[in-house]
Amino acid sequence: MGSEQHYADEAPVRRVHVDGFWMDPFPVTNERFEQFVHETGYVTTAELTPSASDGQPARPDRQFPGSLVFDPPSMVADLRTPVWWHFRRGADWRHPVGPASSVRGLASHPVVHVSYADALAFAKHYGAMLPTEAEWEFAARGGLDGAEYAWGPSLMPSGKCMANFWQGDFPCHNTLDDGYYRTSPVNAFPANAYGLHDMIGNVWEWTSDWYRPTHPCDKYKDCCTRNPRCDRPEESYDLRPGAAHVPRKVVKGGSHLSAPNYCRRYRPAARQPEPVHASSCHVGFRCIVRATIARV
Repeated sequence: MGSEQHYADEAPVRRVHVDGFWMDPFPVTNERFEQFVHETGYVTTAELTPSASDGQPARPDRQFPGSLVFDPPSMVADLRTPVWWHFRRGADWRHPVGPASSVRGLASHPVVHVSYADALAFAKHYGAMLPTEAEWEFAARGGLDGAEYAWGPSLMPSGKCMANFWQGDFPCHNTLDDGYYRTSPVNAFPANAYGLHDMIGNVWEWTSDWYRPTHPCDKYKDCCTRNPRCDRPEESYDLRPGAAHVPRKVVKGGSHLSAPNYCRRYRPAARQPEPVHASSCHVGFRCIVRATIARV
């Protein structure tokens, strides 16, 4: 688990053990999520006005239902300033790029604009759960221990796109070598050796682990090596003056917006923090059932 060749929060490389589990072969699609909403009447975070009483950050510029949408700028001066993100009124899972859009024709695309609570509600309704970071990474590797990507050592073997990620100069120009500008059908690219599709690219996927930028244990103990999980949020989330202290979960896999020149996180070892109340056009999820639960 982990890598020492890319981002600091992926290190150190360590050996862990996870017990058996079953995992969805695809991210949860718009079709599956629509069925869940039909059965339960569930309303997602993006469809509600943010409220400080719900633990969500009270930002004056976001006091209406909406979600984060990617809008490509014509040019950027500094990639450290993400001017391509906009909190758009009316953006939600049914309207992925704003109120005038819809998921018509996107039934087999991954559902997006889902918060951690939304993903958890879906999982619980069907007697499933969200994977830990270790479970997710184990599944993504498909038995290729230590491989850079879910399919082997090369990002594009023989020039072939194996996942939906950004080709070209992010965020202004996408060459569309993979055929998709935003999300893609969940079966558009080959499965890994475990039969799992889209473990890399398309959408980031929620895990149940709280994010910490370093490995939570000083020494490798049983809690770190067998079914490891981080079940306590970090004590300080952002040390900048005036920054909101928002707990964050680990998301894995990268998305269609991950690019060689900006975010090389389309790898099993890669990880990223995502605020629990956040939703955006490139984050989704899939579920697991653990073998110990299934036998009960």
